Amino acid sequence: MIDFLRANQSGIMYILSGICGMIAVFTLITKYPSKNRKIAQLVMALSSVILLIAEILGRDYDGVTGPTGYWMVMICNFFVYLTTLLVIHPFNLYLIDMFHTDLRLPVPKRLRAISYITFVGELLVFISPFTGLYYTVDEMNVYHRTSLYPISYIFPLLAILILFSVIVVYRNKMRFRMWLTLMLFTILPLAASLIQFFISDIYFTDMAIAVMVVLLYVFTLLDTNRRLELAQEREIQMLKDGQEHAKKLFDETAIALVNAIEAKDNYTRGHSSRVADYAKRIALQAGKSEKECNLIYYAALLHDVGKIGIPNSIINKEGELSADEYNMMKSHASIGYQILSEIKDSPYLSIAAKYHHERFDGSGYPEGLKGKDIPEFVRIISVADAYDTMSSDRRYRRHMPQEKIRDEFIRCTGTQFDPEFAAIMLDLIDHDTDYTMQEH
Repeated sequence: MIDFLRANQSGIMYILSGICGMIAVFTLITKYPSKNRKIAQLVMALSSVILLIAEILGRDYDGVTGPTGYWMVMICNFFVYLTTLLVIHPFNLYLIDMFHTDLRLPVPKRLRAISYITFVGELLVFISPFTGLYYTVDEMNVYHRTSLYPISYIFPLLAILILFSVIVVYRNKMRFRMWLTLMLFTILPLAASLIQFFISDIYFTDMAIAVMVVLLYVFTLLDTNRRLELAQEREIQMLKDGQEHAKKLFDETAIALVNAIEAKDNYTRGHSSRVADYAKRIALQAGKSEKECNLIYYAALLHDVGKIGIPNSIINKEGELSADEYNMMKSHASIGYQILSEIKDSPYLSIAAKYHHERFDGSGYPEGLKGKDIPEFVRIISVADAYDTMSSDRRYRRHMPQEKIRDEFIRCTGTQFDPEFAAIMLDLIDHDTDYTMQEH
């Protein structure tokens, strides 16, 4: 393994630098994460690219005579020292932003101190080429470390140890994947530096830093995806809550309207809710979907809403209605249509109110629609409405026996009622041996 790395480390480092370069591009064009974290990731990725390439070129030009060789050795080694700190500094800013946006905790003072430590380290790197603080280049353009070279290790090592301590202390505040990635970012370069101390001709530290920049980007990507999933889940839940609230509001409004109608006549109390229940049963047995059954239920519940505009003197009249009074009573279909047509998103409500007195043979009102010209759900409601009218007590008569109701449905099939839905109603009657489908 060591021999393989020694023989192929330039290729590996170029590959890693290419990956880090792609990460820099992707970081620029994506909207996530936050602005500060994007800047930190961008600087880390670019610093890794420069670090790896500078390490390779610095080694290749070491000992190459001439001005080009001199400047390449000087510049490349300058960037090797600088970018080591330039990876740590933005990582620290990344962690600071994480405390602000993710953990929502006060930023530890130790992280603030790291900014000063890395700044001092970077300042010493800048003066090193002019003072020979860390390294020199002889007349043959060969790179040499000075006796003060170990000082360059103090700043990154101290910064990483402080980062490590912060990550350990706040481990319970972080998600495991976040904590593991941050922990590896501090441990892996230290371990690589220790290995490089014994195997100095392989750049373990540089490669470890590049690998950690890649892993941090992957973690950020996964974390962003998780955040988007959570945001989507919250949005879906909000939509569901909104739909449930709207449904509840609609239910309450519908019940209030029904109560207002039925308050005009005690003999019709409960009529609308029973018709809605019967209509839903018929629709279900006719093979309608749950959504269709619910639409039919609400249309049936509000089918008589137009009676709110009929005078009480007509609704509560004991005897037979006159022709004018009967025409006034019939107008409840048009009144109901006008009231419910304002509910634009649910046109089936106003249609049911308008046409529930149409008859299959065309002898109904208000428009004398015939057969399949009458909307299907209205034909269902008409059957349910007729059943409840016959099975309930009225001011002018007692409820009819179940057998008589059955005979009426047989007699009026094809004239008043759609044969398909009349047959379903007959089946419901036949199974209702205890006559439970009646007014209670």
